[in-house]
Amino acid sequence: MQTIIIEPPQAANASIIWLHGLGDDGHGFEFIVTELAKTISDRTRFIFPHAPERRITINGNMVMRGWYDILGLDKTAPQDAKGIYEADKIICELIQTEINKGISSEKIFLAGFSQGGTMALHTGLRYSQPLGGIIALSSYLPLNDTVEDEIHAANRNIPIFMAHGIIDNVISLNYAELSRERLKKLNYDIEWHQYYMEHTVHPEEINDISSFITNFMEI
Repeated sequence: MQTIIIEPPQAANASIIWLHGLGDDGHGFEFIVTELAKTISDRTRFIFPHAPERRITINGNMVMRGWYDILGLDKTAPQDAKGIYEADKIICELIQTEINKGISSEKIFLAGFSQGGTMALHTGLRYSQPLGGIIALSSYLPLNDTVEDEIHAANRNIPIFMAHGIIDNVISLNYAELSRERLKKLNYDIEWHQYYMEHTVHPEEINDISSFITNFMEI
């Protein structure tokens, strides 16, 4: 699988695996490296994988990069569990690669936008070693009916940052809020932010992400 890796100017002691949204690719969030606090980017390796190409049902079966198929954007729509678990394997391999390079699992963050944020939540809650944190932007909690049984004890206390646009017309704010409340019922402490924006990234959001990472990662 194609992956963009940006090495820091100093020896890496942390990693952030950043997952793009539907139809995008790993290049889509390369800009974040220079936008985050220098204390983070100086010692952190950034990994931007490209999702596999697949047919997306909601887009008329058009082929595009996606971590899984989207059958509908309503919270009652069926979800592509098979595709989600296949993407989970890819992300777990990326995490293991970083561990093999000498990065402690506790200094590996999973981050993502939209579909990528959904996968960050899915894998981060289930991973068998403690991770540094989850950053889920403009996304939602997938497979709500199985998550409670599949959470791994290693990430029972993982820090979670969730952010969403108040006027998001792709994934509704209400859908994201329901995901937040579901996670709270599972006893996760959620750092929640919302901004006056559509399905995109807000400059203030980047500052809040920097603060979140710095709080939970000794750079």
